[in-house]
Amino acid sequence: MYQAHFGLREQPFGITPDTSYFFACASYQEALNTLLVATRNGEGFIKITGEVGTGKTLMCRKFMATLGTDFVTAYIPNPMLEPRTLMLALADELEIPQEKDVDQHQLLKAINLRLLALAREGKRAILCLDEAQAMPLDTLEALRLLTNLETEKRKLLQIVMFGQPELDRKLDVESIRQLRQRITFQYHLGPLGTEELEYYVSHRLAVAGYSGGRLFDRGALKWLHRCSKGVPRLVNVLCHKALMLAYGEGKQRVCARHVRAAASDTGAARRPAFAWPWALASLSVVVAATGTGWFFLK
Repeated sequence: MYQAHFGLREQPFGITPDTSYFFACASYQEALNTLLVATRNGEGFIKITGEVGTGKTLMCRKFMATLGTDFVTAYIPNPMLEPRTLMLALADELEIPQEKDVDQHQLLKAINLRLLALAREGKRAILCLDEAQAMPLDTLEALRLLTNLETEKRKLLQIVMFGQPELDRKLDVESIRQLRQRITFQYHLGPLGTEELEYYVSHRLAVAGYSGGRLFDRGALKWLHRCSKGVPRLVNVLCHKALMLAYGEGKQRVCARHVRAAASDTGAARRPAFAWPWALASLSVVVAATGTGWFFLK
């Protein structure tokens, strides 16, 4: 597509959580530091929340990649599971062999023995749960029981939950108040500010190999923040579309009208009050010419 046109090695604004593109602005670095300090202190439960598209999955993967060799991580990307299935998933992540019809008591015992063996080796086990707001209440209660596995000195299993704000509302339910009391560290990821967004765009372009002058002009950045509301995933979608529009016109710089046109074609973005039919038509031509389906990920 447009990589050669703009002197890029790869597409800089993909929507998959690639840790090489992690942007350490003040708030994201603070969230990562919170995770690292809490886990190294042996805290049982840690919670990271944020709206859709604010980078929770990327934060989770960056956190796991940053941990040293004295940590063993288990990652469950979709914890919408019943309690026994969650424990089976944890056992699988911890490489615990299981009989086909193992009962829950034996399963919990096997997990405990594995965690004790890791502790004797000087290793700490951490369970990272993405999309934690989707967990049923009885599964959340099962998580609390897992943190009862401990020695006299420390917890055998630490749990980090990443979820949307709905997770907070779920944790307010009276029946799981004991779990809520065990969350000792938490952080809420917010959107990017205006200046942070400019650095974010420059950072991703640099990682992708761009070494030229300003690629997004001031007007483009202003509209980018207005239309994306500072949500990183929307920033990526709009930047990608705006770059394709500029490429389709043979331009070397993205301007405000390219971003406004991209926002008009993106359902989740804050759309301008006016339409840009000429640009949307150009966008359709570029998509057809390149054969990409990226634009339809809305």
